[in-house]
Amino acid sequence: MDLILPSFGLIFWMTLTFLIVFFTLKKFAWKPILSTLKEREKSIQDALDSAEKAKQEMAQLQASNEKILMEARAERDTLLKEARETKDSIINEAKAKAQKEVTKLMSDARDAIQNEKAAALTELKNQVATLSIDIAEKILKSELASDDKQKALVNNMLKEVSLN
Repeated sequence: MDLILPSFGLIFWMTLTFLIVFFTLKKFAWKPILSTLKEREKSIQDALDSAEKAKQEMAQLQASNEKILMEARAERDTLLKEARETKDSIINEAKAKAQKEVTKLMSDARDAIQNEKAAALTELKNQVATLSIDIAEKILKSELASDDKQKALVNNMLKEVSLN
């Protein structure tokens, strides 16, 4: 039973030892322990704050990166659109220029053909006139070989001239 019911001396010495340890701890250890705990709490809070700040900065960076990416995509799309428009413009311009050139060549060819045709017709008329004169000359020479025929022709011409 002595183990279950402690004696007065044991309680006294236990209380006295407890109080000595308590005051010793309070005087020497309690303030450094509390200050260490406060410093530890502060460093943990600072670490949490800096982690939260880093998290916010990462979110801002990610948003900034997304914005930059979107701007880059928009700029790429704009450049591609401008390139397509420039390509179409160059193609259309080349087609128009080629069409003008073809039209000019066709016009020049038509003019050259008309000029050649007119020259050929003029040459043909000149040759026909020359041949006609040559034939008429030969016919007249053969018809007017005798003096009687010449006199009759001159008389006929005089009659026609006076009639007119």
